[in-house]
Amino acid sequence: MCSACLVLVATGMLLVSAPSRGQTYDPNYPVCMQIYDPARQLDCRYTSLQQCRYLAVGRSATCVENPYLAQRKSTDRR
Repeated sequence: MCSACLVLVATGMLLVSAPSRGQTYDPNYPVCMQIYDPARQLDCRYTSLQQCRYLAVGRSATCVENPYLAQRKSTDRR
């Protein structure tokens, strides 16, 4: 009887919990679009500021440099 109650409570907790969102930025692209909606999304999939600005026209958004950009290590040896 007690185990049936535990299963019922665990199932109820799974159904009530809020869905999570995945990562919205890509550390391989140099430009992001900051979208100003209630969720405040950061969409990083642009190769240039011009490309981002073209796609941001008419939206409540701003194009910025990717704060999560993966820095390439220098192979310059002296």
